[in-house]
Amino acid sequence: MVGALHLALAVVLVSDRGPTPETARRLAKQLSVAPRTVERWRQWWREGFPATGLWQAMCARFMPPLDLACVPTALLSRFTGASNEAMRGLLMFLIPLTGSAAITLSEGR
Repeated sequence: MVGALHLALAVVLVSDRGPTPETARRLAKQLSVAPRTVERWRQWWREGFPATGLWQAMCARFMPPLDLACVPTALLSRFTGASNEAMRGLLMFLIPLTGSAAITLSEGR
């Protein structure tokens, strides 16, 4: 479970970072994934996420509307609290996309 949570955090955090090939290579190396994987994550946020039932059902709740060219950062910015609380809120928001039941996140020690 912890590994899946770390992967979810990594996907969210790197998905809209700089578009340069060098940035993608560096992120891929840090995460031990292929640069194409980072690009697929970025593409999913730009194209796949807006087409999900979750986003279609919930997008009107975000006013003003999000700039979808800037997701997931633009989406993360709509969740309040300290950075860890905002990230927790975003991950909880995304849970329906996993097909999993709701989970409880607690502070790590």
